[in-house]
Amino acid sequence: MNQTEREETTRAVEQFLNESLERILLSNPVNPQQLSRARLRPLLIKGELRFQVEEQAGKQAFHRNLDAEEAAAYVTDRLDGQFRQAEMTSALGSGLILVSKKGKVTVKVKGRGKTQAAPARITPMSHNRQKRYILEEGIAVPFLVDLGVMTKEGRVVNSRYDKFRQINRFLEMVEDVLPGLDKGRENTIIDFGCGKSYLTFAMYYYLRELRGYQVRIIGLDLKEDVIAHCEKLARAYGYEGLSFTCGDIAGYEGVDQVDMVVTLHACDTATDYALAKAVGWGAKVILSVPCCQHELNGQMENQLMGPVFQYGLIKERMAALYTDAIRAQVLEHMGYRTQILEFIDMEHTPKNILIRAVKQGKRKDNEAELLELVKFLNVSPTIVRELMGENDAE
Repeated sequence: MNQTEREETTRAVEQFLNESLERILLSNPVNPQQLSRARLRPLLIKGELRFQVEEQAGKQAFHRNLDAEEAAAYVTDRLDGQFRQAEMTSALGSGLILVSKKGKVTVKVKGRGKTQAAPARITPMSHNRQKRYILEEGIAVPFLVDLGVMTKEGRVVNSRYDKFRQINRFLEMVEDVLPGLDKGRENTIIDFGCGKSYLTFAMYYYLRELRGYQVRIIGLDLKEDVIAHCEKLARAYGYEGLSFTCGDIAGYEGVDQVDMVVTLHACDTATDYALAKAVGWGAKVILSVPCCQHELNGQMENQLMGPVFQYGLIKERMAALYTDAIRAQVLEHMGYRTQILEFIDMEHTPKNILIRAVKQGKRKDNEAELLELVKFLNVSPTIVRELMGENDAE
């Protein structure tokens, strides 16, 4: 691109970088071995408008959040050597940018029935506009109605709005790991400690009904009345690939192979047993929101850290953070690319950490450092005993 073409491209892109944006899709890569596609969509983060970039490289997806100026520069830069096409869709119109093999740029923007090249920039809409969710407000979803999150008209019940946000945040994280699932066959997913199964139903609805994945999802919980109710709802909705079973995490033997394991708010070491099960099954994806990490809090002793550990609240919080960090590092050791993410805003609940792990095969050589850490803390974490001790001995 020459300077004039870059400026024309940037002006066209800027028109769409507001809350009316649905998506910008970069495709037709120059070198598919590097990036096969990239997508931008709007997000509201703590009231600020941002644009999330999802880059697809092989089976891996990478994300980052940009402001409008950074997003416009990102799209222009990628069209200058990496991609030959950008499709832009918005509530206010659509746009198409094409780059020929010789570098010639064609820009077309359509709005309100007229097609023109790079019209004046559209003023961004108010940041107070409703955020777009995967499960849209105004469209009644049967299980959300029965679970009391929505009315029959599709309006989100005010007192359940935090739950609605949590469900959609979870589905965004599921969306990020879709490259780890095989759309050409049935994928088995286990949800340990499913409880009332808000997220279990949402996951099935999203994967099967909205995205067309063949899935068999099994919800597992110890409460018989809750399991019976969820099973009744699944049958009423005709969700043939969704079932619920009573049982605990450590002793469950209902399947031999699992593609994805979800464990949300499994208390204390139940999370560790669920992670160990997932690794043993060779699960490609693990999503875990831990809860009530008491184990290390009762074990941690260290003379150097004594002045800090004497404050019970501080020690409790440090123990919880150490627990999740050790879990993540053990998963890295077992061949998973692991992230620790904020599940929902801290203002809603302090239990807001999600461990997301995607199997990549190559183990991280971190055994010595981990063993030194647990020795320093004078602890014996269940996750280390369940996975590192047994598997490293093989």
